[in-house]
Amino acid sequence: MDTLTAMTARRTAKHFDSSFKLDDQQIDSLMAAALCAPTSYNIQHGRIVRITDKGARAALRVAAFDQAQLTEASEVWVICGDTQAWRKNPERYWRTADQETRNILVGMLTEFYKDKPVLQRDEAIRSGSFMAQNIMVAATSLGLNTGPMIGFDADQVAEVINLPEDHVIALILVIGKAVKEPWARGGQLPPDEVVLNDSF
Repeated sequence: MDTLTAMTARRTAKHFDSSFKLDDQQIDSLMAAALCAPTSYNIQHGRIVRITDKGARAALRVAAFDQAQLTEASEVWVICGDTQAWRKNPERYWRTADQETRNILVGMLTEFYKDKPVLQRDEAIRSGSFMAQNIMVAATSLGLNTGPMIGFDADQVAEVINLPEDHVIALILVIGKAVKEPWARGGQLPPDEVVLNDSF
């Protein structure tokens, strides 16, 4: 399936075949898609917590208001972002660049994020979201179904996954084989309402 078809064909699934399991090659392909998602200054803020423990899944289901996909889907990935990735040995993000380039970029990214907590948080969520979108498009191209979720108690989810203080949760992503067709699209806004030329 080509990329544009995967993007337009992707729909959110809420009911999954609990007997279906992704194979290792599918998981590796999705991880590869996740890891090549774009990030500012190549900082790679995104983190994936893959939930395989049945008890943890049950706890996530409670935290997500009893949504069944958290125990039925083949894979449950909590997509997070490290808000302080910019300051954690930033030289490693440019380790293959020449020394001059490394010095310039590391200096720039440090100044860009320093003393800007809102930007730090926004960037971590943005990077996690890019990662999730890559995964969803890749999954669709592999014939899989996905469901991005934000309907959960973030504090409870953080407790289940032992989220570090300097990380944020972007979303939960469930992956597998859907057993029900998604709801009909609720209505797409026309392009002229979404796309603006030069300014509002």
